[in-house]
Amino acid sequence: QVQLVESGGGLVQAGDSLRLSCAASGRTPRPNTMAWFRQAPRKEREFVAAIGWTATSTYYADSIKGRFTISRDNAKNTVYLQMNSLEPEDTAVYYCAAVAGWNFSLQKNEYPYWGQGTQVTVSS
Repeated sequence: QVQLVESGGGLVQAGDSLRLSCAASGRTPRPNTMAWFRQAPRKEREFVAAIGWTATSTYYADSIKGRFTISRDNAKNTVYLQMNSLEPEDTAVYYCAAVAGWNFSLQKNEYPYWGQGTQVTVSS
């Protein structure tokens, strides 16, 4: 089994920054692609960012491009999401996801491994 544990969420004000972490453990496939998704109340879970195994490939949703940065440390089996200039619209539960292999997808159905999520709340 693969376990993904997110951390770093919290309550912040608009304009603040947060750094989310996702630690993988268990039978983590190598190589793998890691991604962040988020789900706001009464909305579908949506793609935020993804990063390939070598970290040379990244992809971002248009809504967060230029404000969020995804990175990873394979030695620590950890992926990060640096979130700057946070807006109230970024309020959501943020989920880490993983899929084996080199190719990455924006579709949540392509990711078999998920964390439990961490709440991010941005006040105006």
